[in-house]
Amino acid sequence: MSKKQKKMLLRIIISAVVWAAGLVISHLFPAEDRFGIMGIVQFVIFTAAYLTIGWDIVWKAIRNIAHGQIFDENFLMSIASIGAMVIGDYSEGTAVMIFYQVGELFQSVAVGKSRRSITEMVDINPEYANVERGGEVAEVSPEEISAGEIIVIRPGERIPLDGRVISGSSELNTAALTGESALRGVHEGDEVISGCINTNGLLRVEVSRPYADSTVARILELVENSSENKAKTENFITKFARIYTPIVVFSAVALAVIPGLISAAVSGWTDFSGWSEWVYRALTFLVVSCPCALVISVPLSYFGGIGGASRHGIMIKGANYLEQLAKAQTFVFDKTGTLTKGSFSVTEAVPEDITADELVGICAAAESYSTHPIAQSIIAEAQKRSLTVSAEDAEEIAGYGVKAQVGGKTVLVGNYRLMERDNIPAPAVELPGTVVYCAVEGRFAGYLVISDEMKSGAPAAIAELKALCGAKTVMLTGDRKSAAEAVVKAAGIDEYHAELLPDGKVAQVEAICKARPQKSALAFVGDGMNDAPALARADVGIAMGAMGSDAAIEAADIVLMNDNIESLPLAVRISRKTHRIVMQNIILAIGVKVLILILTAFGIGNMWLAVFGDVGVAVIAILNAMRAMRIKK
Repeated sequence: MSKKQKKMLLRIIISAVVWAAGLVISHLFPAEDRFGIMGIVQFVIFTAAYLTIGWDIVWKAIRNIAHGQIFDENFLMSIASIGAMVIGDYSEGTAVMIFYQVGELFQSVAVGKSRRSITEMVDINPEYANVERGGEVAEVSPEEISAGEIIVIRPGERIPLDGRVISGSSELNTAALTGESALRGVHEGDEVISGCINTNGLLRVEVSRPYADSTVARILELVENSSENKAKTENFITKFARIYTPIVVFSAVALAVIPGLISAAVSGWTDFSGWSEWVYRALTFLVVSCPCALVISVPLSYFGGIGGASRHGIMIKGANYLEQLAKAQTFVFDKTGTLTKGSFSVTEAVPEDITADELVGICAAAESYSTHPIAQSIIAEAQKRSLTVSAEDAEEIAGYGVKAQVGGKTVLVGNYRLMERDNIPAPAVELPGTVVYCAVEGRFAGYLVISDEMKSGAPAAIAELKALCGAKTVMLTGDRKSAAEAVVKAAGIDEYHAELLPDGKVAQVEAICKARPQKSALAFVGDGMNDAPALARADVGIAMGAMGSDAAIEAADIVLMNDNIESLPLAVRISRKTHRIVMQNIILAIGVKVLILILTAFGIGNMWLAVFGDVGVAVIAILNAMRAMRIKK
């Protein structure tokens, strides 16, 4: 518990003890007259208990009224409890406030627990970085370090910035980012991301980007903004409370005044004895009508769901995306890096009028400026063969490949469409894997076959999605049909569209979106820069976090920080469980309140039943909402 929560608990205990003492005294020495000695003693005792527990609620109500915000829960609780005290129901008026504050404490503890689960997950903000400058290692703030500088990470320290290991080897604890407990080994040449903990070896790392663009900064910004995106259900409850609260206040006033006026009129304006009974009913009506259970439990449920997801390395940017994912019945996947590992290797080199080494060298030179996994696999193959060829004026042709000057000659390296675009005769090769074509000075020079391996969990993840929500699955890729067919068959995907440019992916998402079942949502899962437009267009975009491009993570609504496709069904289960809890709380709160309101209007209910209808239901709803945080894999 926080210091503030402990103070509130102390206030509740003191007030409850004083209230209980008042009950004992009123039972042992009943007051025959409210204004007699015992009546005054009881009033003083219960008022002391009331002020101990309720002064802040009354003050909030007064302050809000002064600012034009009248009809809120503070006003309802203050007017109902003070009204009960005025008509002589001291114990009930005090009890209303005590139990209300108990409910508020429950809410505070529940929100704190959920917030801690998120905070612990993203407690990755490094306090300092060890940077090499002028032959010495200085401890500075990560924000002061630029790309290209060398930092030193000692065993036990958190990696402060993204970069590449230039010396040393170690194992990294990535649990704070991915939710996975297994350590990840890194060696010279490997990429490392900020937020991980270096467990054993000393690492020297060349910083690849400044702190503002680092993985840590992106995640922290994502979490900070997550509460700003409200779900439609939350917005509905907020609007509902604004309309509902004035209605019940005026209904309570009518219940207090109109029956009493009718009764007095019938008696010829001589008997006003029944008026206090109607005022009591109206005050009870006000207590039970307070929409606390709805206003508190719905956002708390979504907050709990986001917190529960974060424990498993699933970052959700807002409650609205959690709600959309719960409705998703159509899942569209990118291929490379999403369903497949994206760890390519050259498995075949087929030259035309040149040697295999020359073909690999030319392709590697042209691709030397690209960070695409396929390009990196070609460069790695050239390094294996000890080939060093440089390129100039490299130009990326989106959806086709690259154009560069290699050894003074114009080189084209890319897919078959690139050969067609420039009218270069080349054989249409149909082999499993990705075929990269090469042309030199307008003449076909050969092709490389690049193979990728499917992620081991992809088939199981697709099968679980179908079992969870009867999902329709579609794969979109810029790769050839033969490569796409092999992945689709192995993963159990329902349909696919291959050889797509980035705008073609968006067009397919548009078409699939129109054909999806009514009141359902479409989720797109991708990781590359060319997936960003499709991620932004989908009802809910899901990106791979560790390997995904900055553009994809920025455009996505949900990020799987562990790059594990098996986290997707888990995210769906979390969203659906959270949605069920929200609906349970709405039905419970509205159902119980309507029932007690009817009983109160007919004089069957009393203030104690009203306390249960308000605080009791709120506590039950809060406890139910906390279930959203408990998610098992």
